[in-house]
Amino acid sequence: MQWQEVRQLYPDRFVKMQILKSHIEDEVRYVEEVAVIQAFEDEKIATRELVRSKNDLLVYHTGKEKIEIEIKPLFGFRENYDKHRV
Repeated sequence: MQWQEVRQLYPDRFVKMQILKSHIEDEVRYVEEVAVIQAFEDEKIATRELVRSKNDLLVYHTGKEKIEIEIKPLFGFRENYDKHRV
């Protein structure tokens, strides 16, 4: 389902969804297609679900026009760890 469809079906609500299709440009993940799992009116419940979410599960508010997720580098993570070993 496209994000605009989700916004029409669940106006002004938090939605828990599975990301089905996305792409990354300039350290931003742009979500193109999702599968809705659950909609919430209560912000506290939505926040609890967001904290529990991992991998491609996401809780987002339909008031946002687009789903754009900033990708931040992990501090202390070295990509080529084996190359630096002695």
